[in-house]
Amino acid sequence: MHTVTLIPGDGIGPEVTNAMVKVVEASGAKINWEKVQAGEAVIEKYNTAIPDYVIDSIKKNKVAIKGPITTPVGKGFKSVNVTLRQKLDLYVNLRPIKSFKGIKSRYEDVDLVIVRENTEDLYAGIEHKIGDYAAESIKIITKPACERICKFAFDYAKDNNRKKVTGVHKANIMKLSDGLFLNTFREVAKDYNIESDDLIVDAAAMNLVLNPENYDVMVMPNLYGDILSDLCSGLVGGLGIIPGANIGKDVAVFEAVHGSAPQIAGQNIANPTAIIQSAVMMLKYLGEVDAAKKIEKALEEVFLKGEKLTVDLGGNSTTEEFTDEIIKYI
Repeated sequence: MHTVTLIPGDGIGPEVTNAMVKVVEASGAKINWEKVQAGEAVIEKYNTAIPDYVIDSIKKNKVAIKGPITTPVGKGFKSVNVTLRQKLDLYVNLRPIKSFKGIKSRYEDVDLVIVRENTEDLYAGIEHKIGDYAAESIKIITKPACERICKFAFDYAKDNNRKKVTGVHKANIMKLSDGLFLNTFREVAKDYNIESDDLIVDAAAMNLVLNPENYDVMVMPNLYGDILSDLCSGLVGGLGIIPGANIGKDVAVFEAVHGSAPQIAGQNIANPTAIIQSAVMMLKYLGEVDAAKKIEKALEEVFLKGEKLTVDLGGNSTTEEFTDEIIKYI
């Protein structure tokens, strides 16, 4: 029995996490869910979007899974995702990008992985205003953070029979900060018997759209990872089907990477695929490989058959009907 911290989230979060829980339980995995609240549901009561008891629960259980949480734009509370990553030192953001037969998308047979450094770069949030004239953000890149994220990428490639690791950077312009990342990537690559290359981030964006099949594992600093992982999601059908994991030394938080979509909350039409796929990653992390494979196979069958898909996937089924269809194939 594994105890997992469950954060339902905002908007459609409670609906999609409820669907995920049903699917995981149908797979036979033995999970004890410890539900805690974060985001808009607690901001007024605790004057913070992520109360200490949430952090305490994750530290105790070592594993959490969360639905989408609203992040105010240009004002309001700090991103819950960023706070979790920094407080728990979740230095890896791992996002597999894989196409499914049966889901209409721009490309077929895409299978690549974005490994994003999660704790520094511009997302360290070190910024200040200079009167009313300017605002300044400081980009932090350190060698230890570069080393551990690059090592994770190569270890992931080795452990998952991947053939190549690509380092993404902008060292032609930011010669010190991105130059440090690139040089560290090249140093780490020497310790592995895996093909490697590097690519300037704007060229990476173009090449991913032109020929995504040329890429396997891609590792990069925080900002580029945020942008390119969303771009890659668009190659295979959007954020509604893509899983994500934030991984540290001994703690992992799995998440649906899409937004909270408050405009459709409570209508029973949300697509829970992203968080179900994140649960698959979580189950593998916990060693529940057979349960994870059951869910993966069921998803493939549901998409291929195409009879019970949510609106965003081209169908007209409800969240509940889609979930029941997955469970039927499990």
